[in-house]
Amino acid sequence: MQRGSELSVVLESRPCPMLAKAVSECILAMATAAESLSALLSSPAILSKRGASTGTANADGDDQKSTDVVADQLFTKALKNAPVAAIVSEESDDPIIMWPNEPLVVAIDPLDGSSNLDVNAPVGTIFSIFPNLPNEAPTASFLRLGREQIAAGFFIYGTQTSLVLSVGDGTHIFTLDRESKTFKLVDADITIPEAVAEYAINASNYRHWHEPVQSYIDDCIQGSEGPREQNFNMRWIASLVADSFRIFTRGGVFLYPADQRKGYERGRLRHLYEANPIAFLAHHANGGASDGTTPILDLIPLSIHERVPLVMGSLDKVERVRAYHANISPKNQASPLFTRRGLLRSQ
Repeated sequence: MQRGSELSVVLESRPCPMLAKAVSECILAMATAAESLSALLSSPAILSKRGASTGTANADGDDQKSTDVVADQLFTKALKNAPVAAIVSEESDDPIIMWPNEPLVVAIDPLDGSSNLDVNAPVGTIFSIFPNLPNEAPTASFLRLGREQIAAGFFIYGTQTSLVLSVGDGTHIFTLDRESKTFKLVDADITIPEAVAEYAINASNYRHWHEPVQSYIDDCIQGSEGPREQNFNMRWIASLVADSFRIFTRGGVFLYPADQRKGYERGRLRHLYEANPIAFLAHHANGGASDGTTPILDLIPLSIHERVPLVMGSLDKVERVRAYHANISPKNQASPLFTRRGLLRSQ
């Protein structure tokens, strides 16, 4: 990755006292790894193994693909050349200690959605950057408020390889120019649109959802004949980076809620390296992200691989989902808030 890239210029122009140089070096190191991973994912050699399992599970118990291991190795190697004290990766049980006295720590999902490689759907790399707490235990630098992130982003490997990035003063989109091997700025200071009537959720799990989520989706499904008085489209790619990229560019809301199944009591997305960075990006794009009731950025994870529900998108829609959680009445009981002329039904 060339130092003269537009990504480098944008990073160096952003106000981030004390840590600006370190953050820039860290993100540029990951951009180099992303460029390499992008090339590998489209090569015949990797395509023959794209869905192959290693026969082992990652730190959180999910089946580990060979491409997960390759991606993890690429980013870990790249970050060894950056001012990073420790890494939390989805592929490792414990934090990986790098250079303990360096100023940054990185939480990363090296290859989010690797199961989608079988069907040629977009996959990505999601990361979060915190300042290091050098005199604390390694996990202390990670187990803190999401608002303490100083940068976050994700690379998406699809028809184009793009980077959605925030260093705390807006959210920006860069796209990889394969000829120059540089990421070029294509959309600065994006704002998640609010007028789009779209939602993303895995509807096959309807019977398992808790009542607030069921009620929210019921009202969307009723369309112009229902209490929302407009028609909605449902979108679901089953790839967090792909669904998120659509939200950032087109608007709408993404829901991966908790439900009643064993193992889904707190959703399935990881707090540190999935929900936190997506929430940070949404916040700086004038959007929102919550666990259904509380902003993700106001939550502190209790463990490095903890899961959390995620509702993310246009601020008005995230707030509406929160209102359903706050005011929902038991099934088959009337509530003034949920009648046709009620507060929520009329909006």
